Amino acid sequence: MGRWLVTGCSTGFGREIARAALQAGHSVAVTARRAETVRNFVDEFGDRALALALDVTDAGQIAAAVAAADEAFGGVDVLVNNAGHGYLSAVEEGEDAEVRKLFDVNYFGAVDMIKAVLPAMRARRSGHIVNISSMTGLVANPPNAYYSSTKFALEAVTEALATEVRPLGIRVTAIEPGAFRTDWATRSMKESAGPIDDYADVAARKDLIKQFADHLPGDPRKVAEAVLMVTELDDPPLRLLLGRDVLKATRDKIAAMSASIEEWERVTKDVNFAGS
Repeated sequence: MGRWLVTGCSTGFGREIARAALQAGHSVAVTARRAETVRNFVDEFGDRALALALDVTDAGQIAAAVAAADEAFGGVDVLVNNAGHGYLSAVEEGEDAEVRKLFDVNYFGAVDMIKAVLPAMRARRSGHIVNISSMTGLVANPPNAYYSSTKFALEAVTEALATEVRPLGIRVTAIEPGAFRTDWATRSMKESAGPIDDYADVAARKDLIKQFADHLPGDPRKVAEAVLMVTELDDPPLRLLLGRDVLKATRDKIAAMSASIEEWERVTKDVNFAGS
């Protein structure tokens, strides 16, 4: 059985992933900013569950959480970077401080967690890093421009990291959920405080997201099952799309990009010095 560390387990995907891993017999460091929100895992699963306070923007707490998992389990075989939150805003409406906080949690928090577990994974020549990305990490639309930016950045580091650590026996996967019934659009959602009238269409999209948050088609438990499945593969996918919506959106984007590349191929090629 494996030794897991999952971030952002108070609700949503993180909670379901931690529970599924524990039910499968793994040992799991179940983390949240407030440890009391995940202590019930210890009550239910005993010593195989370790409830830890972890704010992924706090370097000291990251080091302490990884050290606690090492002490309790002897190491971390699977890191699941799930902690994060949303932010709804037109680009012009974005508040600098909030956008920087968004990157601190969604991107830098994940990167710092990766850097904390990699030394031991390299020493063992094994491990799996699972980054919970999003459909918005593949396709950007308002009012998610800034949230998408954090996920696009996570996609890039995931892709490069996978190539870096593959020769070391370490696997890396990005999970790409579409619209799932979590609290992403409710409790954990933030939005700009100063809407601009000219972006009424963006405001309407915000309202739709909030209105349908509790009626989305995706089942978070099935995301957890997919994560478990991926970690059991010798050759896991770099990206795993989860949901019919993300599948359609990604295919539509690829088709549009391919059409644009073909349309502008002559200009693309006509930029070299003569004879080059």
